[in-house]
Amino acid sequence: MARGIAAQGVQQDTYTIQSAGAGTPVLKCRLCSEFPPIKSNQAIAEERDRYLAAFAVPLEPSCPDSNCSNNAVRVSTKGHYQSFGLTASGSKRYRCKACNKTFAVGKSTTGHKAPHKNRLIFSLLMNKSPMRRICEVADIGPEGLYGKIDFLYEQTRLFAAHRENRLPGMMIPRLYLSTDRQDYVVNWTRHEDRRNVVLHAVGTADSSAGYVFGMHLNYDPGLDAEEIEHQAVAAGDYQAKAPFRRFARCWLKGDYDAAVRASKAGRSRPTRQDLQGDIDTTYTEAVSREDVEISETTDNARRLPTRGMQIHAEYSLYGHFFFLRQLLGGAEKLRFFLDQDSGMRAACLAAFQPEIAARRADALYVRIAKDLTITEKRAAIAASRAAFDLARQANPGLKDYEVETLLIKARIAQMTAIGKWQDKWLIHPFPNMSEPEKAICYLTDYGDYDEDHLARLYNKASLHAIDCFFMQVRRRLSILERPITSSSNTGRTWYGYSAYNPESIVKMLSIFRVFYNYCLAGQDKKTPAMRLGLAKGKVALEDIIYF
Repeated sequence: MARGIAAQGVQQDTYTIQSAGAGTPVLKCRLCSEFPPIKSNQAIAEERDRYLAAFAVPLEPSCPDSNCSNNAVRVSTKGHYQSFGLTASGSKRYRCKACNKTFAVGKSTTGHKAPHKNRLIFSLLMNKSPMRRICEVADIGPEGLYGKIDFLYEQTRLFAAHRENRLPGMMIPRLYLSTDRQDYVVNWTRHEDRRNVVLHAVGTADSSAGYVFGMHLNYDPGLDAEEIEHQAVAAGDYQAKAPFRRFARCWLKGDYDAAVRASKAGRSRPTRQDLQGDIDTTYTEAVSREDVEISETTDNARRLPTRGMQIHAEYSLYGHFFFLRQLLGGAEKLRFFLDQDSGMRAACLAAFQPEIAARRADALYVRIAKDLTITEKRAAIAASRAAFDLARQANPGLKDYEVETLLIKARIAQMTAIGKWQDKWLIHPFPNMSEPEKAICYLTDYGDYDEDHLARLYNKASLHAIDCFFMQVRRRLSILERPITSSSNTGRTWYGYSAYNPESIVKMLSIFRVFYNYCLAGQDKKTPAMRLGLAKGKVALEDIIYF
Protein backbone atom coordinates (compact mmCIF):
# COMPACT_ATOMS: atom_id res chain seq x y z
CA MET A 1 0.00 0.00 0.00
CA ALA A 2 1.02 3.55 -0.54
CA ARG A 3 3.06 5.19 2.16
CA GLY A 4 1.87 8.45 3.70
CA ILE A 5 4.15 11.38 2.90
CA ALA A 6 4.14 14.62 4.86
CA ALA A 7 2.93 17.81 3.18
CA GLN A 8 6.24 19.62 3.59
CA GLY A 9 9.80 18.51 2.92
CA VAL A 10 8.91 16.46 -0.18
CA GLN A 11 11.86 15.34 -2.29
CA GLN A 12 11.09 17.04 -5.59
CA ASP A 13 13.26 14.63 -7.58
CA THR A 14 11.21 11.64 -6.37
CA TYR A 15 7.64 12.93 -6.07
CA THR A 16 5.35 15.25 -7.98
CA ILE A 17 2.06 16.66 -6.72
CA GLN A 18 -0.84 15.57 -8.86
CA SER A 19 -4.43 16.78 -8.84
CA ALA A 20 -7.08 14.24 -7.89
CA GLY A 21 -9.99 16.03 -9.51
CA ALA A 22 -12.35 17.39 -6.86
CA GLY A 23 -10.53 15.41 -4.17
CA THR A 24 -7.36 16.14 -2.23
CA PRO A 25 -4.17 16.37 -4.34
CA VAL A 26 -1.85 13.39 -4.03
CA LEU A 27 1.82 12.70 -4.59
CA LYS A 28 2.99 10.63 -7.50
CA CYS A 29 6.08 8.53 -6.88
CA ARG A 30 8.32 8.54 -9.94
CA LEU A 31 9.94 5.28 -8.89
CA CYS A 32 6.88 3.04 -8.53
CA SER A 33 4.02 5.18 -9.96
CA GLU A 34 2.02 4.91 -6.72
CA PHE A 35 -0.02 7.83 -5.35
CA PRO A 36 0.69 8.35 -1.63
CA PRO A 37 -1.75 10.70 0.15
CA ILE A 38 -0.44 13.96 1.52
CA LYS A 39 -0.47 14.59 5.28
CA SER A 40 0.11 17.72 7.35
CA ASN A 41 3.49 17.83 9.09
CA GLN A 42 2.13 20.39 11.52
CA ALA A 43 -0.79 18.15 12.53
CA ILE A 44 1.52 15.16 13.01
CA ALA A 45 3.88 17.24 15.17
CA GLU A 46 0.97 18.52 17.25
CA GLU A 47 -0.19 14.98 18.01
CA ARG A 48 3.32 13.74 18.76
CA ASP A 49 3.97 16.69 21.09
CA ARG A 50 0.63 16.11 22.83
CA TYR A 51 1.69 12.57 23.67
CA LEU A 52 5.18 13.64 24.70
CA ALA A 53 3.69 16.23 27.07
CA ALA A 54 2.95 13.36 29.48
CA PHE A 55 6.72 13.18 30.12
CA ALA A 56 6.85 16.69 31.55
CA VAL A 57 7.97 16.58 35.17
CA PRO A 58 7.63 19.65 37.41
CA LEU A 59 10.93 21.17 38.46
CA GLU A 60 12.17 20.29 41.95
CA PRO A 61 11.49 23.10 44.48
CA SER A 62 14.15 25.65 45.35
CA CYS A 63 14.39 28.71 47.56
CA PRO A 64 11.31 30.85 46.72
CA ASP A 65 13.18 34.17 47.22
CA SER A 66 13.85 35.45 43.69
CA ASN A 67 16.76 37.57 44.98
CA CYS A 68 18.49 34.63 46.69
CA SER A 69 21.49 32.96 45.05
CA ASN A 70 19.80 29.57 45.71
CA ASN A 71 16.63 30.51 43.83
CA ALA A 72 17.60 28.26 40.92
CA VAL A 73 19.31 25.59 43.09
CA ARG A 74 17.11 22.56 43.77
CA VAL A 75 16.56 21.29 47.31
CA SER A 76 18.31 17.99 46.57
CA THR A 77 21.59 19.82 45.84
CA LYS A 78 24.01 19.09 48.67
CA GLY A 79 25.34 21.91 50.78
CA HIS A 80 22.70 24.51 49.93
CA TYR A 81 19.80 23.59 52.23
CA GLN A 82 19.21 22.23 55.70
CA SER A 83 16.26 20.05 56.72
CA PHE A 84 14.13 22.02 59.15
CA GLY A 85 11.51 19.62 60.45
CA LEU A 86 7.90 19.24 59.33
CA THR A 87 4.88 21.49 59.10
CA ALA A 88 1.67 20.72 61.03
CA SER A 89 0.33 18.93 57.94
CA GLY A 90 3.46 16.76 57.63
CA SER A 91 5.18 18.60 54.75
CA LYS A 92 8.98 18.81 54.80
CA ARG A 93 10.47 22.17 55.76
CA TYR A 94 13.86 23.43 54.59
CA ARG A 95 16.11 26.34 55.54
CA CYS A 96 18.11 28.04 52.81
CA LYS A 97 21.77 28.40 53.80
CA ALA A 98 22.18 31.46 51.57
CA CYS A 99 19.37 33.66 52.92
CA ASN A 100 18.36 31.69 56.07
CA LYS A 101 14.69 31.74 55.05
CA THR A 102 12.55 28.63 55.58
CA PHE A 103 10.02 27.15 53.20
CA ALA A 104 7.88 24.01 53.00
CA VAL A 105 7.63 21.42 50.24
CA GLY A 106 4.19 19.85 50.18
CA LYS A 107 3.49 16.15 49.75
CA SER A 108 1.49 14.78 46.83
CA THR A 109 -1.56 14.60 49.09
CA THR A 110 -1.23 18.10 50.57
CA GLY A 111 -4.69 19.69 50.51
CA HIS A 112 -6.18 16.40 49.31
CA LYS A 113 -9.37 15.31 51.09
CA ALA A 114 -9.57 11.85 52.67
CA PRO A 115 -6.13 10.69 51.48
CA HIS A 116 -6.58 7.46 53.48
CA LYS A 117 -9.13 6.36 50.84
CA ASN A 118 -6.74 6.72 47.90
CA ARG A 119 -5.42 3.17 47.94
CA LEU A 120 -8.87 1.62 48.26
CA ILE A 121 -10.22 3.68 45.36
CA PHE A 122 -7.15 2.94 43.21
CA SER A 123 -7.61 -0.79 43.83
CA LEU A 124 -11.35 -0.70 43.13
CA LEU A 125 -10.85 1.24 39.88
CA MET A 126 -8.34 -1.35 38.68
CA ASN A 127 -10.65 -4.25 39.51
CA LYS A 128 -13.73 -3.43 37.44
CA SER A 129 -15.82 -1.83 40.15
CA PRO A 130 -18.51 0.44 38.63
CA MET A 131 -18.36 4.08 39.71
CA ARG A 132 -21.53 3.87 41.80
CA ARG A 133 -20.28 0.80 43.65
CA ILE A 134 -16.97 2.56 44.37
CA CYS A 135 -18.90 5.47 45.87
CA GLU A 136 -20.78 3.03 48.11
CA VAL A 137 -17.75 1.01 49.20
CA ALA A 138 -15.47 4.02 49.78
CA ASP A 139 -18.29 6.17 51.22
CA ILE A 140 -17.56 9.00 48.84
CA GLY A 141 -19.70 11.16 46.56
CA PRO A 142 -19.42 11.25 42.74
CA GLU A 143 -17.66 14.62 42.80
CA GLY A 144 -15.14 13.32 45.34
CA LEU A 145 -14.56 10.16 43.29
CA TYR A 146 -13.78 12.07 40.10
CA GLY A 147 -11.45 14.28 42.11
CA LYS A 148 -9.64 11.12 43.23
CA ILE A 149 -9.41 9.93 39.61
CA ASP A 150 -7.84 13.27 38.65
CA PHE A 151 -5.34 12.86 41.49
CA LEU A 152 -4.48 9.26 40.53
CA TYR A 153 -4.16 10.27 36.88
CA GLU A 154 -1.58 12.94 37.76
CA GLN A 155 0.32 10.67 40.17
CA THR A 156 0.55 7.79 37.68
CA ARG A 157 1.62 10.25 34.97
CA LEU A 158 4.41 11.64 37.15
CA PHE A 159 5.51 8.16 38.23
CA ALA A 160 5.62 6.88 34.63
CA ALA A 161 7.41 10.01 33.41
CA HIS A 162 10.09 9.57 36.07
CA ARG A 163 10.75 5.97 34.95
CA GLU A 164 10.19 6.30 31.21
CA ASN A 165 12.41 9.34 30.80
CA ARG A 166 15.22 6.78 31.07
CA LEU A 167 14.07 4.91 27.95
CA PRO A 168 15.68 7.11 25.25
CA GLY A 169 19.06 6.56 26.88
CA MET A 170 18.66 2.83 27.55
CA MET A 171 20.74 0.60 25.30
CA ILE A 172 18.27 -2.12 24.30
CA PRO A 173 19.63 -4.67 21.82
CA ARG A 174 16.31 -5.50 20.17
CA LEU A 175 12.60 -4.86 20.62
CA TYR A 176 9.74 -6.81 19.08
CA LEU A 177 6.73 -4.49 19.20
CA SER A 178 3.07 -5.28 18.53
CA THR A 179 0.65 -2.48 17.59
CA ASP A 180 -3.12 -2.60 17.33
CA ARG A 181 -6.21 -0.48 17.95
CA GLN A 182 -9.19 -0.80 20.28
CA ASP A 183 -12.50 1.07 20.04
CA TYR A 184 -14.45 2.61 22.93
CA VAL A 185 -18.00 3.92 23.11
CA VAL A 186 -19.10 7.05 24.97
CA ASN A 187 -22.77 7.08 25.96
CA TRP A 188 -25.19 9.77 24.92
CA THR A 189 -26.11 12.18 27.69
CA ARG A 190 -29.19 13.94 26.26
CA HIS A 191 -32.46 12.25 25.33
CA GLU A 192 -32.81 14.67 22.41
CA ASP A 193 -29.62 13.29 20.83
CA ARG A 194 -29.10 9.60 21.47
CA ARG A 195 -26.06 9.10 19.27
CA ASN A 196 -22.89 7.57 20.67
CA VAL A 197 -19.32 8.81 20.37
CA VAL A 198 -16.93 6.12 19.11
CA LEU A 199 -13.22 6.69 19.77
CA HIS A 200 -10.14 4.68 18.79
CA ALA A 201 -7.04 4.06 20.89
CA VAL A 202 -3.74 2.82 19.44
CA GLY A 203 -1.34 0.92 21.67
CA THR A 204 2.12 -0.64 21.31
CA ALA A 205 3.56 -3.31 23.60
CA ASP A 206 6.88 -5.14 23.75
CA SER A 207 6.38 -8.79 22.81
CA SER A 208 9.01 -10.08 25.25
CA ALA A 209 8.45 -7.94 28.35
CA GLY A 210 4.79 -7.13 27.76
CA TYR A 211 5.52 -3.48 28.55
CA VAL A 212 3.00 -1.07 26.99
CA PHE A 213 4.87 2.00 25.74
CA GLY A 214 1.86 4.04 24.77
CA MET A 215 -1.93 3.96 24.62
CA HIS A 216 -3.24 6.98 22.76
CA LEU A 217 -6.85 7.97 22.16
CA ASN A 218 -7.95 10.05 19.16
CA TYR A 219 -9.40 12.67 21.47
CA ASP A 220 -7.88 15.90 22.80
CA PRO A 221 -9.59 17.09 26.01
CA GLY A 222 -7.58 20.31 26.00
CA LEU A 223 -9.27 21.79 22.93
CA ASP A 224 -12.38 23.95 22.98
CA ALA A 225 -14.46 22.84 19.97
CA GLU A 226 -16.34 26.14 19.67
CA GLU A 227 -13.13 28.19 19.78
CA ILE A 228 -11.38 25.90 17.26
CA GLU A 229 -14.38 26.18 14.91
CA HIS A 230 -14.11 29.99 15.03
CA GLN A 231 -10.36 29.88 14.39
CA ALA A 232 -10.79 27.32 11.60
CA VAL A 233 -13.32 29.52 9.82
CA ALA A 234 -11.04 32.54 10.20
CA ALA A 235 -8.09 30.53 8.85
CA GLY A 236 -10.13 29.39 5.82
CA ASP A 237 -9.93 25.70 6.74
CA TYR A 238 -13.31 24.84 5.22
CA GLN A 239 -12.10 26.18 1.87
CA ALA A 240 -8.71 24.41 2.03
CA LYS A 241 -7.96 20.77 1.25
CA ALA A 242 -7.60 18.63 4.38
CA PRO A 243 -3.77 18.32 4.55
CA PHE A 244 -3.25 22.06 4.10
CA ARG A 245 -5.49 23.24 6.93
CA ARG A 246 -4.40 24.93 10.15
CA PHE A 247 -6.42 22.39 12.16
CA ALA A 248 -5.88 19.38 9.94
CA ARG A 249 -5.87 16.90 12.83
CA CYS A 250 -9.24 17.98 14.28
CA TRP A 251 -12.66 16.74 13.26
CA LEU A 252 -14.57 19.95 12.46
CA LYS A 253 -18.35 19.80 12.80
CA GLY A 254 -19.05 20.68 9.17
CA ASP A 255 -16.71 17.94 7.97
CA TYR A 256 -18.22 15.36 10.31
CA ASP A 257 -21.77 16.19 9.23
CA ALA A 258 -20.70 15.93 5.59
CA ALA A 259 -19.02 12.57 6.27
CA VAL A 260 -22.20 11.27 7.91
CA ARG A 261 -24.28 12.35 4.91
CA ALA A 262 -21.83 10.65 2.56
CA SER A 263 -21.67 7.43 4.58
CA LYS A 264 -23.45 4.37 3.31
CA ALA A 265 -26.52 3.95 5.47
CA GLY A 266 -27.21 0.51 6.79
CA ARG A 267 -23.88 -1.06 5.91
CA SER A 268 -24.27 -4.81 5.86
CA ARG A 269 -21.98 -6.86 8.02
CA PRO A 270 -19.50 -8.77 5.85
CA THR A 271 -20.09 -12.48 5.63
CA ARG A 272 -17.57 -14.72 7.30
CA GLN A 273 -14.64 -15.65 5.08
CA ASP A 274 -11.43 -17.56 5.47
CA LEU A 275 -8.35 -15.63 6.59
CA GLN A 276 -7.06 -14.97 3.07
CA GLY A 277 -10.52 -13.72 2.08
CA ASP A 278 -10.51 -11.30 5.04
CA ILE A 279 -7.09 -10.00 4.03
CA ASP A 280 -8.17 -9.50 0.42
CA THR A 281 -11.36 -7.71 1.54
CA THR A 282 -9.32 -5.33 3.66
CA TYR A 283 -7.15 -4.44 0.65
CA THR A 284 -10.24 -3.96 -1.53
CA GLU A 285 -11.84 -1.62 1.02
CA ALA A 286 -8.62 0.41 1.27
CA VAL A 287 -8.41 0.84 -2.50
CA SER A 288 -12.03 2.01 -2.62
CA ARG A 289 -11.34 4.92 -0.26
CA GLU A 290 -10.26 8.35 -1.49
CA ASP A 291 -7.41 8.18 1.06
CA VAL A 292 -6.22 4.63 1.70
CA GLU A 293 -4.95 5.64 5.14
CA ILE A 294 -8.36 6.69 6.47
CA SER A 295 -10.33 3.74 7.83
CA GLU A 296 -12.53 5.75 10.22
CA THR A 297 -16.24 5.24 9.67
CA THR A 298 -19.06 7.67 10.34
CA ASP A 299 -22.81 7.13 10.27
CA ASN A 300 -25.97 8.74 11.60
CA ALA A 301 -25.75 6.74 14.86
CA ARG A 302 -22.49 8.49 15.83
CA ARG A 303 -21.61 12.03 16.79
CA LEU A 304 -18.68 14.18 17.89
CA PRO A 305 -17.94 14.68 21.61
CA THR A 306 -19.74 17.58 23.32
CA ARG A 307 -16.50 18.64 25.05
CA GLY A 308 -12.92 18.45 23.87
CA MET A 309 -12.32 17.43 20.23
CA GLN A 310 -12.11 14.18 18.34
CA ILE A 311 -8.90 13.79 16.34
CA HIS A 312 -8.72 12.23 12.89
CA ALA A 313 -7.61 8.66 13.62
CA GLU A 314 -4.84 8.67 11.01
CA TYR A 315 -3.15 11.60 12.78
CA SER A 316 -3.34 9.71 16.07
CA LEU A 317 -1.47 6.88 14.35
CA TYR A 318 1.22 9.20 13.00
CA GLY A 319 1.57 10.90 16.38
CA HIS A 320 1.85 7.52 18.10
CA PHE A 321 4.68 6.23 15.90
CA PHE A 322 6.65 9.49 15.97
CA PHE A 323 6.22 9.41 19.76
CA LEU A 324 7.65 5.87 19.81
CA ARG A 325 10.59 6.94 17.66
CA GLN A 326 11.56 9.57 20.22
CA LEU A 327 10.95 7.23 23.16
CA LEU A 328 12.89 4.25 21.81
CA GLY A 329 15.90 6.01 20.34
CA GLY A 330 18.27 3.81 22.34
CA ALA A 331 17.09 0.52 20.84
CA GLU A 332 19.56 -0.99 18.39
CA LYS A 333 16.94 -2.88 16.38
CA LEU A 334 13.15 -2.61 16.18
CA ARG A 335 10.68 -5.09 14.75
CA PHE A 336 7.09 -3.84 14.41
CA PHE A 337 4.18 -6.27 14.14
CA LEU A 338 1.16 -4.31 12.92
CA ASP A 339 -2.49 -5.10 12.51
CA GLN A 340 -3.46 -4.98 8.82
CA ASP A 341 -4.32 -1.30 8.61
CA SER A 342 -3.08 0.93 5.80
CA GLY A 343 -2.95 4.00 8.07
CA MET A 344 -0.89 2.13 10.65
CA ARG A 345 1.50 0.92 7.98
CA ALA A 346 1.94 4.42 6.53
CA ALA A 347 2.52 5.97 9.97
CA CYS A 348 5.08 3.35 11.01
CA LEU A 349 7.04 3.52 7.75
CA ALA A 350 7.03 7.33 7.75
CA ALA A 351 8.17 7.66 11.37
CA PHE A 352 10.90 4.99 11.17
CA GLN A 353 12.02 5.48 7.56
CA PRO A 354 15.65 6.33 8.51
CA GLU A 355 15.89 3.25 10.75
CA ILE A 356 14.31 1.02 8.09
CA ALA A 357 16.69 2.31 5.42
CA ALA A 358 19.61 1.67 7.79
CA ARG A 359 18.22 -1.87 8.39
CA ARG A 360 17.74 -1.15 12.09
CA ALA A 361 13.95 -1.50 11.85
CA ASP A 362 11.43 -3.71 10.08
CA ALA A 363 7.65 -3.82 9.88
CA LEU A 364 5.31 -6.75 9.30
CA TYR A 365 1.56 -7.05 9.01
CA VAL A 366 -0.04 -9.65 11.27
CA ARG A 367 -3.62 -10.71 10.60
CA ILE A 368 -5.45 -12.94 13.08
CA ALA A 369 -8.67 -14.90 12.50
CA LYS A 370 -10.53 -13.79 15.62
CA ASP A 371 -13.95 -15.31 15.09
CA LEU A 372 -13.12 -19.02 15.21
CA THR A 373 -15.07 -21.19 17.62
CA ILE A 374 -13.35 -23.05 20.46
CA THR A 375 -13.79 -26.27 18.52
CA GLU A 376 -12.17 -24.77 15.42
CA LYS A 377 -9.27 -23.41 17.48
CA ARG A 378 -8.61 -26.79 19.06
CA ALA A 379 -8.78 -28.51 15.70
CA ALA A 380 -6.23 -26.07 14.22
CA ILE A 381 -3.84 -26.61 17.13
CA ALA A 382 -4.20 -30.41 16.92
CA ALA A 383 -3.46 -30.35 13.18
CA SER A 384 -0.40 -28.17 13.79
CA ARG A 385 0.95 -30.52 16.46
CA ALA A 386 0.47 -33.51 14.18
CA ALA A 387 2.38 -31.79 11.36
CA PHE A 388 5.17 -30.83 13.76
CA ASP A 389 5.45 -34.40 15.08
CA LEU A 390 5.71 -35.76 11.53
CA ALA A 391 8.45 -33.24 10.69
CA ARG A 392 10.35 -34.11 13.87
CA GLN A 393 10.17 -37.84 13.08
CA ALA A 394 11.43 -37.14 9.55
CA ASN A 395 14.34 -35.07 10.92
CA PRO A 396 15.45 -36.85 14.12
CA GLY A 397 18.76 -34.98 14.24
CA LEU A 398 17.14 -31.53 14.53
CA LYS A 399 16.20 -29.70 17.71
CA ASP A 400 12.63 -28.48 18.13
CA TYR A 401 13.41 -24.88 17.19
CA GLU A 402 15.22 -26.14 14.08
CA VAL A 403 12.12 -28.15 13.12
CA GLU A 404 10.03 -24.99 13.56
CA THR A 405 12.40 -23.09 11.29
CA LEU A 406 12.22 -25.88 8.72
CA LEU A 407 8.40 -25.80 8.64
CA ILE A 408 8.28 -22.00 8.34
CA LYS A 409 10.80 -22.09 5.47
CA ALA A 410 8.44 -24.50 3.72
CA ARG A 411 5.62 -21.96 4.21
CA ILE A 412 7.85 -19.18 2.83
CA ALA A 413 8.10 -21.15 -0.41
CA GLN A 414 4.27 -21.33 -0.53
CA MET A 415 3.50 -17.66 0.19
CA THR A 416 0.48 -16.17 -1.56
CA ALA A 417 0.30 -12.71 -3.15
CA ILE A 418 -2.90 -10.91 -2.13
CA GLY A 419 -4.45 -7.54 -2.99
CA LYS A 420 -3.70 -4.79 -5.49
CA TRP A 421 -0.10 -4.47 -4.38
CA GLN A 422 0.48 -8.24 -4.48
CA ASP A 423 1.83 -8.31 -0.94
CA LYS A 424 3.05 -11.80 -0.08
CA TRP A 425 1.48 -13.45 2.96
CA LEU A 426 2.72 -16.43 4.96
CA ILE A 427 0.23 -18.63 6.80
CA HIS A 428 1.85 -19.33 10.16
CA PRO A 429 2.14 -23.06 10.91
CA PHE A 430 1.96 -22.85 14.72
CA PRO A 431 -1.42 -21.62 15.99
CA ASN A 432 -2.40 -21.23 19.63
CA MET A 433 -5.65 -20.42 21.44
CA SER A 434 -5.06 -16.65 21.37
CA GLU A 435 -3.91 -16.66 17.72
CA PRO A 436 -5.55 -19.78 16.24
CA GLU A 437 -5.02 -18.76 12.62
CA LYS A 438 -2.42 -16.18 11.65
CA ALA A 439 -1.04 -14.70 8.44
CA ILE A 440 2.04 -12.47 8.17
CA CYS A 441 3.25 -10.06 5.50
CA TYR A 442 6.81 -8.70 5.54
CA LEU A 443 6.42 -5.03 4.58
CA THR A 444 10.07 -3.92 4.56
CA ASP A 445 11.72 -6.80 2.74
CA TYR A 446 14.98 -5.59 1.22
CA GLY A 447 15.94 -9.16 0.26
CA ASP A 448 18.97 -9.00 2.55
CA TYR A 449 17.98 -11.72 5.07
CA ASP A 450 18.73 -15.38 4.48
CA GLU A 451 15.93 -17.95 4.78
CA ASP A 452 16.77 -18.90 8.37
CA HIS A 453 16.73 -15.25 9.45
CA LEU A 454 13.42 -14.72 7.67
CA ALA A 455 11.92 -17.83 9.25
CA ARG A 456 12.87 -16.66 12.75
CA LEU A 457 11.38 -13.24 12.05
CA TYR A 458 8.10 -14.72 10.80
CA ASN A 459 8.00 -17.01 13.84
CA LYS A 460 8.28 -14.02 16.18
CA ALA A 461 5.46 -12.10 14.51
CA SER A 462 2.51 -11.75 16.88
CA LEU A 463 -0.03 -9.27 18.25
CA HIS A 464 -0.29 -11.20 21.50
CA ALA A 465 1.43 -8.61 23.73
CA ILE A 466 -0.89 -5.71 22.88
CA ASP A 467 -3.95 -7.97 22.69
CA CYS A 468 -3.21 -9.14 26.25
CA PHE A 469 -3.28 -5.53 27.39
CA PHE A 470 -6.51 -4.88 25.48
CA MET A 471 -8.08 -7.93 27.11
CA GLN A 472 -7.11 -6.69 30.58
CA VAL A 473 -8.56 -3.25 29.77
CA ARG A 474 -11.89 -4.92 29.03
CA ARG A 475 -11.72 -7.15 32.09
CA ARG A 476 -10.52 -4.64 34.66
CA LEU A 477 -12.01 -1.25 33.71
CA SER A 478 -15.78 -1.16 34.08
CA ILE A 479 -16.26 1.88 31.80
CA LEU A 480 -14.33 0.11 29.00
CA GLU A 481 -15.70 -3.41 29.25
CA ARG A 482 -17.29 -5.00 26.22
CA PRO A 483 -20.63 -3.22 25.91
CA ILE A 484 -23.75 -4.69 27.47
CA THR A 485 -26.23 -2.98 25.18
CA SER A 486 -29.82 -1.96 25.65
CA SER A 487 -31.80 -0.41 22.80
CA SER A 488 -33.44 2.95 23.21
CA ASN A 489 -36.86 3.73 21.82
CA THR A 490 -35.34 5.57 18.85
CA GLY A 491 -33.16 2.73 17.71
CA ARG A 492 -30.01 4.15 19.31
CA THR A 493 -27.98 2.13 21.74
CA TRP A 494 -27.05 2.81 25.33
CA TYR A 495 -24.03 0.93 26.70
CA GLY A 496 -24.22 -0.39 30.26
CA TYR A 497 -21.25 1.02 32.20
CA SER A 498 -19.66 3.05 29.39
CA ALA A 499 -18.31 6.53 30.08
CA TYR A 500 -20.27 9.73 29.52
CA ASN A 501 -17.19 11.95 29.29
CA PRO A 502 -14.39 10.98 26.83
CA GLU A 503 -11.80 12.53 29.15
CA SER A 504 -12.58 9.78 31.67
CA ILE A 505 -11.35 7.24 29.09
CA VAL A 506 -8.09 9.15 28.61
CA LYS A 507 -7.46 9.19 32.36
CA MET A 508 -8.47 5.59 33.04
CA LEU A 509 -6.31 4.25 30.17
CA SER A 510 -3.34 6.25 31.47
CA ILE A 511 -3.83 5.05 35.05
CA PHE A 512 -4.30 1.45 33.95
CA ARG A 513 -1.23 1.46 31.70
CA VAL A 514 0.94 2.30 34.71
CA PHE A 515 -0.83 -0.25 36.89
CA TYR A 516 -0.42 -2.93 34.20
CA ASN A 517 3.27 -2.17 33.61
CA TYR A 518 4.41 -1.83 37.23
CA CYS A 519 1.91 -3.60 39.50
CA LEU A 520 0.58 -6.66 37.67
CA ALA A 521 2.96 -9.60 37.88
CA GLY A 522 2.71 -12.60 35.55
CA GLN A 523 3.29 -16.28 36.22
CA ASP A 524 7.03 -15.57 36.40
CA LYS A 525 6.23 -13.19 39.31
CA LYS A 526 7.62 -10.30 37.27
CA THR A 527 5.87 -7.20 35.99
CA PRO A 528 6.45 -5.88 32.46
CA ALA A 529 8.57 -3.08 33.94
CA MET A 530 10.78 -5.61 35.73
CA ARG A 531 11.32 -7.59 32.55
CA LEU A 532 12.20 -4.43 30.63
CA GLY A 533 14.57 -3.14 33.33
CA LEU A 534 12.54 -0.15 34.56
CA ALA A 535 11.77 -1.67 37.96
CA LYS A 536 13.55 -4.00 40.37
CA GLY A 537 10.37 -5.39 41.87
CA LYS A 538 6.60 -5.16 41.87
CA VAL A 539 5.63 -1.57 42.67
CA ALA A 540 3.15 -1.10 45.52
CA LEU A 541 0.14 1.13 44.91
CA GLU A 542 1.31 3.38 47.75
CA ASP A 543 4.60 4.04 45.96
CA ILE A 544 2.65 5.49 43.04
CA ILE A 545 0.03 7.33 45.11
CA TYR A 546 2.63 9.08 47.26
CA PHE A 547 5.28 9.50 44.56
